[in-house]
Amino acid sequence: MIPAVTPLDARLADALAATPPRIPVVPGWCGSGRTDALLRLQSRLGADRCQYVDVERVATTPERFFEALVAPTPFRMPGHSELGAKVTSPRAGFDAVLVFLAGAQTADGLPATFLLDEAFELRTFESFPGLRDTIPELLAAVADSPNRFVLTTRFATRARRLVRSAPGRLVIVEGLGVSPAVITGLLASEGLAEHETDGLSTTAVVHALTQGHAGYVRELLTALSQMARDGIVDPVGAFASLLSRRGRLSASCRFCYELRLHRARGYGALKAILDVLAQEQPLTLTAIAKRLGRTPGSTKDYLSWLEDVDLVQVHNKRYSFGDPVLRLWVKLNGRSTAPTEDEIAREVQRYAAEMLTSATPTVAAAEDEPAAVVGEPRRNWGIIEID
Repeated sequence: MIPAVTPLDARLADALAATPPRIPVVPGWCGSGRTDALLRLQSRLGADRCQYVDVERVATTPERFFEALVAPTPFRMPGHSELGAKVTSPRAGFDAVLVFLAGAQTADGLPATFLLDEAFELRTFESFPGLRDTIPELLAAVADSPNRFVLTTRFATRARRLVRSAPGRLVIVEGLGVSPAVITGLLASEGLAEHETDGLSTTAVVHALTQGHAGYVRELLTALSQMARDGIVDPVGAFASLLSRRGRLSASCRFCYELRLHRARGYGALKAILDVLAQEQPLTLTAIAKRLGRTPGSTKDYLSWLEDVDLVQVHNKRYSFGDPVLRLWVKLNGRSTAPTEDEIAREVQRYAAEMLTSATPTVAAAEDEPAAVVGEPRRNWGIIEID
């Protein structure tokens, strides 16, 4: 559903074609389209010159990860068989991974390109003996290699912190959001005409409800397409249906919520803070600590762990959810029983009123520009340098 070529695709291509080649690191929320971007890039470059690796899928042990990396590879490397024979321990397995990534070549001897989806999941290897700094070692190895790499991760805060301390070839590349202009095209491709809701077009309402998140846009347009068969185009109603107990958007939020909490520390206390912010935000540290019944010191630790996995953000010392849709889901589901259809409809109407009111002055802008991020001045390939 998302266009075959996006602004992000051009930024990745420009980064790889730079002299020397840059190493793009693409952070993005769950379901934001990171994998799709890598698969489009692989299709354009060719499977004989580019290897896609779903790191999260095969990051079991270092030895088995090495096997999963080299078994389907289109690349060759001098001493490849001897390298595999040396994999007799977790440390040796990870060393072999780094050697292969840095030294592999195409069949005609040109630099290889590796697309490492969820690359920082290699951090899980740090539970094995002799492995304590897997990500810094990975980043150092790829930065010194003549090969080309694109790395993705769902954890933006961690990515920026790692890239900031990494060698200079690595850069953060933003641009996974779906603009109003793209949404307009997608509506047309689905045969959905523009309608008005509270004075805003269908495009504006879809963008405001989803905040341009590719996965949310995809689900909402699919629901609208199904509605249109009955002669109805109601983005707010479709959004409410997606957040029902068996709705696809509810399932996506549950996955993202649990995954991020399990990647952080202090599971129960973190859930409590999210429950507090779901009811009222933004809040100061002191206000959160008071509602939680904990000291400001311990609450500060909890909030830092939530920031680390992008569940909360802080602005002017006030904390709020990083994703407004996830906040709505937590507000609906942070209790002992599932919400009723009436409760979902009521909360979604409140959410829609808030998002549409704040979106009215700006949502009509149809530029394909990435969201602003903190960093040094943007270069002509649309990336943020953090050297």
